[in-house]
Amino acid sequence: METVDQVRQAGVFSHVRRSVRMTVGQQRVWETNWGDLGRKLEDLPAGTVDLGAWFGREAPTVLEIGSGMGEGTAQLARQAPEVNHLAAEVYPAGLGQLMLWVEKYELDNVRLLHGDALDFLRDHVQPDTLAGVRVFFPDPWQKKRHHKRRLITAPFVKLLASRLAPGGRLHLATDWQDYADSMLAICEAEPLLVNEYDGWAPRPDWRPVTKFESRAHAEGRVCHDLMFTKSAT
Repeated sequence: METVDQVRQAGVFSHVRRSVRMTVGQQRVWETNWGDLGRKLEDLPAGTVDLGAWFGREAPTVLEIGSGMGEGTAQLARQAPEVNHLAAEVYPAGLGQLMLWVEKYELDNVRLLHGDALDFLRDHVQPDTLAGVRVFFPDPWQKKRHHKRRLITAPFVKLLASRLAPGGRLHLATDWQDYADSMLAICEAEPLLVNEYDGWAPRPDWRPVTKFESRAHAEGRVCHDLMFTKSAT
């Protein structure tokens, strides 16, 4: 049986690192706002992160893995000001753009993690902590020989489930049918999780349409949402 310690496969990360130069605006907001909003994974002290201290308040915390350019994250944070939104991303320009959205909308319920979410969850998040985890349109690694690089695997879902609080939600979305089928099978096989629907979840109106979803529709692909809740026992 696989354990949480086996979740890290060689060459598998929660997002692919990209070297992209930040714009002048992104660089400016990084220099002025990162100290208040962001943390680099390698700079975190050993042990559990005090999320309440990081956000400056005690509130349900939702982790978004792979926040991209951040507009969707910002919209979700605007819709739910009572929730702490933690965006994990390895793409600095994306985090810089998210901070521009945070600045524009004057959001005080968003924090940013620069680094791999898998390591963050494993090493710095206490079990039974998170109100939710969102993974929207992760890299599908389309070629069959690359499927082993996909983020949503049984060990990773086991790790996610362990970090969710009882009643917490795991929300996944993808536009690749074979990946959606795999996600569904993996999540339904995890004993800590219960599907909120009979198969796919209806697309929630509150989930912003990302560029990935728009591209999928333009190319004729169907998007699937999955919503699973951590059981109370």
